[in-house]
Amino acid sequence: MVVLLALLAAAFLAIGIVVRQRATMDVPPEHGVSGVMVMTLLRRPLWWAGTAAAVAGFVFQALALAEGSLLVVQPILVSALLFALPLSARLANRRVTRAEWAWALLLTAALAVFVLLAKARPGDYEASAPTSAVVAVVCAVAVLACVVIAVRCAGWRRAVILAAAVGLLFGVVAVLTKIVMHMLTTEGPGAVLTSPVVYLLVVLGVVAVILQQSAFHAGSLQTSVPTMLVLEPVVAVVLGAVVLGEHLTVNGVKAAAIAVAVAAMTAATIALGRDEGALEEQLEEAAKRQARSG
Repeated sequence: MVVLLALLAAAFLAIGIVVRQRATMDVPPEHGVSGVMVMTLLRRPLWWAGTAAAVAGFVFQALALAEGSLLVVQPILVSALLFALPLSARLANRRVTRAEWAWALLLTAALAVFVLLAKARPGDYEASAPTSAVVAVVCAVAVLACVVIAVRCAGWRRAVILAAAVGLLFGVVAVLTKIVMHMLTTEGPGAVLTSPVVYLLVVLGVVAVILQQSAFHAGSLQTSVPTMLVLEPVVAVVLGAVVLGEHLTVNGVKAAAIAVAVAAMTAATIALGRDEGALEEQLEEAAKRQARSG
């Protein structure tokens, strides 16, 4: 059930990624990281449709984390590109290439190996105040640095830097979601509503979505989505181990197989993102030619 919920989360997150990225295609470049872009998107039904899909994906992710470990759930979300591939092709009225299907099959096989072998030891899910404070400061400084640098850059560089900030933020959001769902299942809704964690989760989630939208606007899916999808589980898994005490309980041959599967997942994700990015560049170029001819 945990795996199924995580796959559903990946599917809806993929829909949200593809739809919201397309909603930004005609926003002027100078408004990439600004309130103008946000206000423009808030008036677009297409963006709201993509946001609704992304919210549904987060709900399924939270349900998966209610029973599953960060070490299992988060890597499965990388499969969002598996769902984005046919959806993006459908919207562009094109066929999925053999190379894309090959990378998709590799990603599927790697995910299957990971899910079958990864056995996580639950943590205590009661993060100590000093550790949490250090993690919060480090993450805040890293995200702020990414935003400051991104504002001074343009094009694919801005997209990559913003995507790194987004991956970091969503990794933290995943950890906070796990803490909230653990509180909900063990202590009830009252404990959740009186905890500052849930409100911090909302704030960071909103900031992450805004930066994600800016990354979509700054470049194609090639430059932003793979960075987000690969970095998010890495951050979540590391923080899950450091802050919450989660660890994999495998060793020997199984540990080596999991390492190979993770490497294959990373390579396939980047390759699929590259192919999707080429498509986005074609669409943007066609839109520019149409605008000039009109």
